[in-house]
Amino acid sequence: MKRLIAALALPLALAACTSLAPKFEQPSIAIPSRYKELAADERGSWKTAQPAESRARGEWWKVFDDAVLDQLEAEAIGANQSLKAAAARVSQARALVGVAKADRSPQVNANFGPTREKVSPASLGLPENTNVAPFTVWRGLATASYEVDLFGRVADSVNAARSDLAAGEAALRSVQLALQADVAQTYFALRETDEELQLLRDTVKLREESADLLARRFDLGDISEFDLARAKTELSVARSDAIALERQRAQLEHGLALLLGKPAAAFSLAPAPLVSSLPLIPAGLPSSLLERRPDIAAAQRTMAAANARIGVAKSAFFPLLVLTAQGGFESAELGDLFKWSSRTWTLGPLFGTMLSMPLIDGGRNQANLDRSWAVLEESVADYRQRVLAAFAEVEDNLAAIRTLAGQADAARDSVSSATRALRIADSRYTAGASSYLDVIDTQRSLLSIQRLDTQVKGARAASTVALIRALGGGWDSAEKVSANP
Repeated sequence: MKRLIAALALPLALAACTSLAPKFEQPSIAIPSRYKELAADERGSWKTAQPAESRARGEWWKVFDDAVLDQLEAEAIGANQSLKAAAARVSQARALVGVAKADRSPQVNANFGPTREKVSPASLGLPENTNVAPFTVWRGLATASYEVDLFGRVADSVNAARSDLAAGEAALRSVQLALQADVAQTYFALRETDEELQLLRDTVKLREESADLLARRFDLGDISEFDLARAKTELSVARSDAIALERQRAQLEHGLALLLGKPAAAFSLAPAPLVSSLPLIPAGLPSSLLERRPDIAAAQRTMAAANARIGVAKSAFFPLLVLTAQGGFESAELGDLFKWSSRTWTLGPLFGTMLSMPLIDGGRNQANLDRSWAVLEESVADYRQRVLAAFAEVEDNLAAIRTLAGQADAARDSVSSATRALRIADSRYTAGASSYLDVIDTQRSLLSIQRLDTQVKGARAASTVALIRALGGGWDSAEKVSANP
């Protein structure tokens, strides 16, 4: 056994572990110095991006000051099945790093048991017709092998596995951020629907009262049947719209339950209005986007893994040095197996230093190398596309927030004007100066504008969440702006 250890010790010390992988370099990509959709006073100065995708972002949804949303986010992080699946994929990648690292160590196996053998006379140097009796041999052997990493195959495999793990961890953060954003956006959509539904229910109540009043006036002969029919028609339309919104609310509630990892039947949320104020999100610099986005970090780590696997493919062209040895005990009787006189060891062509290299492989190794380069090219293109898409997402949401703010101002002015117009129409109809058709048109216009105002508020909340997601996460603090200034 001492000779076995000595046989492996020297090559272990001399292993070169020279990597054949090309030097990994970050792909060049044009980074704008500022976001186009930011106001001039919000733009900063360009700086070089530094990796920071794992930096803590905090519980960014708390800037909305909504206790219900805070609770929902906590439940989603703890129970969402897609997030658990992503975490399991990270565990798989971590285990594969261990599998790759195992090739750095000698592999030792133990074997114990009897064999029944009958050898040929020729193997013993006897005449051809000599009768050799069968015999039983008990063996207790240890077999050791070690691959000397002369050309970095093992080292590159470990580096690739580690990069895969880092990519998986970044992808997990990306899934977590997407989940948090989906919960917030679905929640705000639900609250937007609650506000619209309350508007329609109030409208239904008012139109029921109006229809009852007109029915009494019709019975007294004060008005024609036309006014009563129009009032009943508008009442039916409002009821139909309310029912449609109730269906939409149920679907949003079911979607929220799915995000929380709950059965739809086991989850319900009481109606409540939409948030009255929204945080003002600092967009920062375009270069900082590459630091924050976990999906960009995952793409970068995927490139590094593909780069390392080029080294693995290259190493197949070079000699492979594997050291093997076997030692232990052999005897004809089990009782004599572990006696010192029964010791045995083997070194040689079958067990010893084996240096092998491919001579003719039909182009297999070259094809594997070509594929490895193509995988790297694909990962580089994917990385660049993700960066471009990230910039576009930020610009889209900056534009959405800016334009929705202007639309919200216009909608509020319209609500004020439509409310005054309705009062005037009611007065003119009561005085007999106009028909009931004018009142109905004004009521319909006011309801439409009120619903639009609510929808714009919901869109602003959704766009704020989308901007946070596009920027890669939240911040410890953010300036608040009112949703209804």
